[in-house]
Amino acid sequence: MFWRFSGYSFSVTKIRTFKVELLYWTAILFSNTLGTALGDFLADNSGLGFGGGALLIGGLLILVVVLTYFTRVSKTLLFWIAFVLTRPFGATMGDVFTKSRARGGLNFGTIGSSIVLGSILPLKFQREKIIDK
Repeated sequence: MFWRFSGYSFSVTKIRTFKVELLYWTAILFSNTLGTALGDFLADNSGLGFGGGALLIGGLLILVVVLTYFTRVSKTLLFWIAFVLTRPFGATMGDVFTKSRARGGLNFGTIGSSIVLGSILPLKFQREKIIDK
């Protein structure tokens, strides 16, 4: 809200002064904090659990993608919404992979989850190399 009244653009491509950069990093700090807190709330207090929280946030992220391609909603606004939503999505998906089955997770632990992520990321980068050629 403060950013809107400051008169500066919400666009991340128009950060050209110290004041705007300070505002940008403050927004990052708040969005990271609030997004992670939302993920924790969904997983621990909402009754959705880790998987339900991840599905809810994943569904909202899909909605943002649909809005991006099929509506005239501001792309900058949608960027910031997606940016905030990736925090609780990462937190809940991390919990899905690392927490015990008794708590609703897959019980891969930290090392197992790192192996899963480490095996997926090279596939993405390999696909981008193929597309760029």
